[in-house]
Amino acid sequence: MFGSSFGRANAYARIGVETGVSTADPHTLILMLYDGAVMAVTAAGVAMDNKQIPVKGEKISKAIEIITNGLKVSLDMNAGGELAERLAALYDYMADRLLYANLHNNRAALDEVNGLLCSLRDTWREISPGKTAAATAASA
Repeated sequence: MFGSSFGRANAYARIGVETGVSTADPHTLILMLYDGAVMAVTAAGVAMDNKQIPVKGEKISKAIEIITNGLKVSLDMNAGGELAERLAALYDYMADRLLYANLHNNRAALDEVNGLLCSLRDTWREISPGKTAAATAASA
């Protein structure tokens, strides 16, 4: 009558994400995109290991979507200059590697992209406006 508990849990998780997105500042939104891409690549790796080919393809497609239509399009090429150009090229590279991983069931390519995403996410987290303000106040 009310559906499975898994379905209800997914609905609550979806509402939590939607609420987080609607109330988040731009910095947090980018962090959420990185988190989503990392989760999708990690899930693709698990699916690849378990030979769940349709799930692997779905998760890789989701990661590519987040990278190209989330992270890459959020770059301000005018304000970002060379850094934005390099990030755009890196995002293109990651999308290419994910396609390669999908076509060739190549775990090393997935792990490479996951490492890049985690490094970028951690760096982005470190330059959080809240952390920067706290560090400035502490040094004053």
